Amino acid sequence: MEKWRCSTCGYEYDPAIGDADAGIAAGTPFEQLPEQWVCPVCGVGKDAFEKE
Repeated sequence: MEKWRCSTCGYEYDPAIGDADAGIAAGTPFEQLPEQWVCPVCGVGKDAFEKE
């Protein structure tokens, strides 16, 4: 699975880890994150992320 990086703060979304604080299970691809999901560090939307 591909990792995605926030272009604003550098946070890396790793699908192997997910985002437990937001209720996103490990193994969830970036493309399957809910549209309302935001960067847990700086709060920007999915459109600010770039594939690594």
